[in-house]
Amino acid sequence: MAENNAGIIVILSSPSGAGKTTLVKKISKKRNYKISISHTTRNPRLNEKNGRDYFFVNNNKFKKLIEDKKFLEYAKVFKNYYGSLRENVVKKLEKGENVIFDIDWQGTRQIKNKKLKYKIITIFILPPSKKELFKRLLKRDHKDKKIATERMKQFKHDVKHWKEYDFTVINDKLEKCYELIINFINSKTKSPKSLNYNKKFIRDHIKQLLN
Repeated sequence: MAENNAGIIVILSSPSGAGKTTLVKKISKKRNYKISISHTTRNPRLNEKNGRDYFFVNNNKFKKLIEDKKFLEYAKVFKNYYGSLRENVVKKLEKGENVIFDIDWQGTRQIKNKKLKYKIITIFILPPSKKELFKRLLKRDHKDKKIATERMKQFKHDVKHWKEYDFTVINDKLEKCYELIINFINSKTKSPKSLNYNKKFIRDHIKQLLN
């Protein structure tokens, strides 16, 4: 159980292109929320900066951090490694800052299995449709159909993990999605009862996505 003055961990996961990074950045603008900046072995995308978006490192450096047990969580996604340094996260939490993670289901599972003393809230983001997801991926990856198609192949596998999360939401409109996430976080931290949501609706939506 978290100490009263410690921060909380909020994890956002989604299939690639569903909008979790945009949502994480938006939530981080709220008072007392800080993004956990991951280390990664992938190359920077356009407009990404080292130390702001990610810490970009080579494979040897990343594997050394694994050997030294420095990561709170790490995973290999699309042939590249991503990981969150334990020390960086704990420092923020102990200062009373809430830490937001932009990670996949593998990293989420690792953090939950660590049985940390801090409160953890996990949220899964879904796209409104496969068509919209492919459109977003093309836009993000500079109209590279090969990369977008590779991401879409992984999509079916990733989306099956939604049941492992506390809350699942469809990102059809950014502001609406953001408000639903904030309301859920508040319900888990400020209210005696958690906010309920329509899981049948989510299940039906996922069936449509997987067809």
